[in-house]
Amino acid sequence: MLEFHFERSEKFVNAELAEQRNPAYKEVLRCVGIRQELFPDRFTRRRCFMRISTLVLACVLSLAVFLDRPAQAGQLDMGVSIGSEGFRGFYMSVGEYFRVPEPEVVVIRDRGIYPDHIPVVLYLSQMARVHPDAIVNMRLGGMSWLDITVRLGFGPEIYYVPVQVVRSGPPYGKAYGYYKKHPKKEWNHIKFTDRDIVNQVNLRFLSEHHKYAPEKVMDLRSRGRDFVTIDYEVKKAKGKGKGNGEKREYKEKQKGKDNGKGGKGKGKWKD
Repeated sequence: MLEFHFERSEKFVNAELAEQRNPAYKEVLRCVGIRQELFPDRFTRRRCFMRISTLVLACVLSLAVFLDRPAQAGQLDMGVSIGSEGFRGFYMSVGEYFRVPEPEVVVIRDRGIYPDHIPVVLYLSQMARVHPDAIVNMRLGGMSWLDITVRLGFGPEIYYVPVQVVRSGPPYGKAYGYYKKHPKKEWNHIKFTDRDIVNQVNLRFLSEHHKYAPEKVMDLRSRGRDFVTIDYEVKKAKGKGKGNGEKREYKEKQKGKDNGKGGKGKGKWKD
């Protein structure tokens, strides 16, 4: 018992000295709600302060993890139903369409670019004849896809994909509603979000690579399919000999490609 009181007294003295040496300590106690009249024992106040500090730190860390979850979810939820096979197949399709080795596609992903954003990197790099690293650097530097597009000397009109039937709902309703209401000369004024551009580029890539009607890609997308899953399902259907009515042969001089706006066959970037 005496030993306990001695240990407590020693801690009490240390706590008292800590308060005296740190004038801001009392102010901190006041801010966190530890009032001296409620806790006259300095040791008790200090213990409460440490517990509250630990709780605040835990809350901050939890909040940081929570805020980071949307980015992680965007990476993990994509293709979750098909697993690594779907991602591997998607990277292969991207490499085939843009004529880039699959390892280079994976390098872009490893630098922090989401899988469905990789086609945007390669589309812009081939349009501007610059190395993908230049596009990735701008993106990781905080620029939006529209800002990068303008920086490279292009306008949002390069993302137009001709379709026979226009859907009015999301995620393509905004873009094609604008295309329908405005003449082509005004298409460079459309304010695309990052998601709009990702949707447009993947629409072009998947429909042209698989010779699959863009309207069908739009329909799958509107039903909640991500592009990794769409790529997987289209290839699976073609492998089973299904979907003959969903295919469309594209002419080499299809509208929108006349001015070098197609991704496929664009060639390698300049060194």
